[in-house]
Amino acid sequence: MKLGLSSYSLLAALQSKEMDILQVIQWIKDHGGEHIEIVPLGFSLDDNPQLIQSIRQRAEDVGIEISNYAISANFIAATNEEYEQEIERVKKQVDITNLLGVKLMRHDVALRPIHEASIAQFEADLPKIVHACRQVADYAAMFGITTSIENHGYFIQASDRVQTVINHVNRANFKTTLDIGNFMCVDEDPVSAVKKNISIASMIHIKDFYHRPSYKNPGEGWFPTASGNYLRGAIVGHGDVDMREIVKTIKQSGYDGYISVEFEGLEECKQGSRIGMDNLRRLWEEL
Repeated sequence: MKLGLSSYSLLAALQSKEMDILQVIQWIKDHGGEHIEIVPLGFSLDDNPQLIQSIRQRAEDVGIEISNYAISANFIAATNEEYEQEIERVKKQVDITNLLGVKLMRHDVALRPIHEASIAQFEADLPKIVHACRQVADYAAMFGITTSIENHGYFIQASDRVQTVINHVNRANFKTTLDIGNFMCVDEDPVSAVKKNISIASMIHIKDFYHRPSYKNPGEGWFPTASGNYLRGAIVGHGDVDMREIVKTIKQSGYDGYISVEFEGLEECKQGSRIGMDNLRRLWEEL
């Protein structure tokens, strides 16, 4: 296991300009991280080869790896022209992944609001999703890059839907970025979902949430699940995810790749990230 941090965890510091992405790399190293996952929020790598090279050089200089490059994407388009444009845009992000020297890339595939996220709609959209993912995966294969989808965005968030997309794409270099907490957004038990999908994971996100039932709306700072319950981001180890059982499951599976802590709570982002990394490291060693 290689423990690191997603740059998304320090998004607040990036957006406020308290830190830039190069300082984030140093911060992760200083706090015991072995890798950084690059999520281009708070900065952009589009048409910015100088920053790409600076990120790669800084990671090498401080002695941590760049594990994954994670971008947004949506192959649900109003027209065929927009659909093809999105495929080509994501292929260009593969080029950035290659310039970063990274062998893993996560891209989203389809985003729909809760009221449109039915199984019937999923089945209707599946052919176009599969075609787009194949195009990107086949392009990425030329660089030795494995692409992945995350259980993300309500529509393709349940473990079975993730499996369905991966099985239909049917490419050796197409897997899942397994976010242990995101299953809660569609009211799926994280422990069960991790057990189902750990074998097809190229990357793991460790995230925690506080959970409240639908009849206990906590108000500001919380967001709804697909079934109307409520979640709020938590420091890893502080929330309601059965972190001990999930870490045990990951260890017993034999997974030995990158694990990124992802913090999106209300606490100060550096504090939340540091405590989360420390908690995960301690749990891993105890189990």
